[in-house]
Amino acid sequence: MPVHDERVLFEFLVLEGAQAGLSWSTILRKRENYRRAFADFDPAKVARFTPSRVEKLMKDEGIVRNRLKIESTVTNARAFLAVQKEFGSFDAYVWRFVGGKPLQGLRKTSTSIPARTVESDALSKDLQRRGFRFVGSTICYAFMQATGLVNDHLVSCFRHRLQ
Repeated sequence: MPVHDERVLFEFLVLEGAQAGLSWSTILRKRENYRRAFADFDPAKVARFTPSRVEKLMKDEGIVRNRLKIESTVTNARAFLAVQKEFGSFDAYVWRFVGGKPLQGLRKTSTSIPARTVESDALSKDLQRRGFRFVGSTICYAFMQATGLVNDHLVSCFRHRLQ
């Protein structure tokens, strides 16, 4: 479903990056731990995390203890704040990539759902240019699905009609 809440957008960006190379169920099981570890996904607070805070997180068994992913969360929080400053909100920025309304996938089978699209390629490239990390096109497409920028519910699913 479409998301316009800044904190939730940041949360999904973090969780999609954390999921890279892992199963989504692993991240979902750790979601509450991520909320605790990353200041309830408040980008202003995460942007102030120090190297010693990163070291503490490296010992937190409740999250994925991958230094690059943890450090990228801090880096991405800083880049997120810069985007908010430039565009007024991350929401205004990210929804530009789909023309302000969800792209409607008319998927009949789950095998017809792509891993990336022209739009996710563009979002990925722009985020990387702005200093974001762990934002490849496949991660961006998953983010776009999770936040409702793309409606990839199967046409047989009741949610497809709600977007």
